[in-house]
Amino acid sequence: MKKLSLVFIALLAAIGIYAQNAAQARKILDKTAAVIGRKGGASANFSISGKYGASSGTISIKGNKFNARTPQAIIWYDGKTQWTYMKNSQEVNISTPTEAQQQSMNPYKFINIYKNGFKLGMKNVSGGWQIHLYATNQKRTIKEMYITISKNYLPQTIKMRQSNGWSTIKVSNFKAKNLSDATFKFNAKDYPHAEIIDLR
Repeated sequence: MKKLSLVFIALLAAIGIYAQNAAQARKILDKTAAVIGRKGGASANFSISGKYGASSGTISIKGNKFNARTPQAIIWYDGKTQWTYMKNSQEVNISTPTEAQQQSMNPYKFINIYKNGFKLGMKNVSGGWQIHLYATNQKRTIKEMYITISKNYLPQTIKMRQSNGWSTIKVSNFKAKNLSDATFKFNAKDYPHAEIIDLR
């Protein structure tokens, strides 16, 4: 009986530590979201690698809007519609991206998705923390993420697992700046020779 009660106490302690750990992870993510989700907007450099190759470029964000520029393409997303301009073919694909598609081009997408449907955990690492997000529903497009966050609440690396494997996004040179909403919408006048393909 004594052994059973000791096991029960150890189990309660472990649950308490896990809950505390999850609460701490949420606090760190809340502070990070406040820093990078400032109303005026921000910009950064990023590089992404995974099953489909590698790319790098710059990104501008404002709320859930983003504008990403790589040597191959320019992407505008206004919170609902995405325009992808392929430089080689001069095609513009218009789409309504999924959560995973948004995350693969916007490394800051996690600031909106961690609040629902993920178990949270964290550990201290050199210069900051590593936050672990694990989807409670494994049918979700993003199943698991590891986010390394610096002590000044800026994400540095985002590792994301989908059904097709892991992708890694590295972010640097974060700068707060005020951006107009026009930054996140495709303007056909700027690309008069582009062929527009509506995939919605």
